[in-house]
Amino acid sequence: MNTIKFTSKTTLKLNGVEYGGYELGEIPPSFGYKEKFDGVNEHGEDKFKYGINQWFNYKGLTWVIK
Repeated sequence: MNTIKFTSKTTLKLNGVEYGGYELGEIPPSFGYKEKFDGVNEHGEDKFKYGINQWFNYKGLTWVIK
């Protein structure tokens, strides 16, 4: 069984993992993609930025791993 413990209004722990809660207008810019091409580094290798691709909605907030 999953256990949820609120540590503050916008922070909770779900099975020991800490999550931060965001309202719709406060969602971080890295939200919604797994990885994004970010050019080529000085060694000729591709660079990627990794985003937030896992979340859940609960009690009016969108929760992502901190």
